[in-house]
Amino acid sequence: MNTPKLTSRMLKEFAARLGAGGGGVEILGVANIERFAEAPERMHPKNIFPDCRSVISIVQPIPRSTYRGITEGTYWPNYTYYSYNRLNTLFRPMLTYEVARMIEDHGYEAVPVYPGVPETYPNHPEPVAPGRPAPDVQLNIRIAAMACGLGEIGWSKVFIHPVFGPRVRIGNILTDAELEPDPILEPGTLCKRCMKCVKDCPGCAIPDKGELPTVKIHIDGREYEWGDVHMGRCTATHHGINYKASPFLKRFLPGFNLDITKTTMSEETAYKIGYTLAGGDWGRENPEYPGRCVIPYYKQILAHTGYFAVCGAKGCIRSCMEFQEKTKNIGQNSFHTPVFPGKKWELPPPESDQTGGIVEKKKLCELYQTPDADAGGWQ
Repeated sequence: MNTPKLTSRMLKEFAARLGAGGGGVEILGVANIERFAEAPERMHPKNIFPDCRSVISIVQPIPRSTYRGITEGTYWPNYTYYSYNRLNTLFRPMLTYEVARMIEDHGYEAVPVYPGVPETYPNHPEPVAPGRPAPDVQLNIRIAAMACGLGEIGWSKVFIHPVFGPRVRIGNILTDAELEPDPILEPGTLCKRCMKCVKDCPGCAIPDKGELPTVKIHIDGREYEWGDVHMGRCTATHHGINYKASPFLKRFLPGFNLDITKTTMSEETAYKIGYTLAGGDWGRENPEYPGRCVIPYYKQILAHTGYFAVCGAKGCIRSCMEFQEKTKNIGQNSFHTPVFPGKKWELPPPESDQTGGIVEKKKLCELYQTPDADAGGWQ
């Protein structure tokens, strides 16, 4: 079968036809393998696919409105489903899959890469053979997207696209096709160090300038730098064990006053606590939800998606969106409503809380001494 020579432009046009981005927005970028010369062994594309000559990154926009429910403090499921987990594991991989198939139709290999987190995969297994790194090698998807010219990693470690800002999820493909690389953005093009992310993160997970050593990398002679995010605080807040950001925690664990902003717990510890609370049962029936789950909403969303997210990315994504749109630093900046239409909310510490943390407006003694036996109408 005679097929035309595969080019970067062909891939970009194909991805655009699949409905990602639109309006001429670049959502697919290409890097040559030389841009990964300084990548650590366990993040190097060639340790996944030794014949790799090009790395492809594809960004899928997050619908801006999926954050609105959490911004209002009234509706949470969209964040897990459309902004995070299902966008990463269902909607976006469809695009990556189709692009990979298109590459293979031209006679080249195309290895789609699951968007894992390199720092969460320790060296537990032994290498399968001498001279090979231990599994699992994980490509850093944000650095790869930056090397592909699709944007810049901001101070909070969130990836910023020149049109969609921080509202993107990323997929990657490794191929042995030699493709024309895209130009790289200069450092400081998108992240202006406004530090709104630092101020608004409810977990105080993002260090201020000069507070901690930073992360620095080099791509094609350019130095990129961002804050060394405290991943224990970030993960704890993301997975709902920060009373400032989760009305569900305050409702079902009243008085839980662990101050996440000062914790030194590791990322792994935060995952263990969050998922234990989400999946756990205890010995008393919950009158407001069938079963014995500890925190009903966490269990419900985890059962539906295999994941749960609570914080709504207030500092790292929504505050960055606000800055990028107000300063017109990104292409999509003319929405009819601001990112934060009203006053930003943050729940008070348990010792000063009088409501139990949610909209019933009942005092704790009323809520827990005489619970509504028919709440929610469950049979």
